[in-house]
Amino acid sequence: MPVKKNIFIIIGSATENSTNKKIVDNIVGFTIEYFDCFIYNELKTLPHFETHLSTDNPPDSILSIRNKIASADGVIICTPEYIFSIPSGLKNLIEWCVATTVFTDKPVGLITASLQGRKGHEELLLIMKTLMSNFTEETTMLIEGVKSKVNSAGEITDSNTHAELIKFIDAFKKLV
Repeated sequence: MPVKKNIFIIIGSATENSTNKKIVDNIVGFTIEYFDCFIYNELKTLPHFETHLSTDNPPDSILSIRNKIASADGVIICTPEYIFSIPSGLKNLIEWCVATTVFTDKPVGLITASLQGRKGHEELLLIMKTLMSNFTEETTMLIEGVKSKVNSAGEITDSNTHAELIKFIDAFKKLV
């Protein structure tokens, strides 16, 4: 049996029991043989970004997340779109990482799962490209109308979405 890869998964939604969390739960279930996943779902607890603390004296919670990202074999971000952008909590976390190299060449999978999501997805791709993370077109995924594609139990009910998620996972496994 191959050695499992450590994957750090960031959920961009601040909503309890979000659809993004349900998508992540599916990813964890589909990859249990390949990945040891650590799900980070606490963006709302992070301190607001402060430039002067970013390099000289970052808070312990930020140091902890940076270390988890740096030591992970790969990172997956699954996020909704809020007002044609990425959520502020996710942006805050990423801003805390800009002064570091934790995302440089890091294999990354990027999922935007929202009502529409196109603008937020474009923004997420641009930000992660700017941070020099390593992703491909196949390790990015936009799930529009996500609430009609995942039921309350967290099952993906749309066969196209299910197939696309499996393709995303296969591409991410190869990237990692």
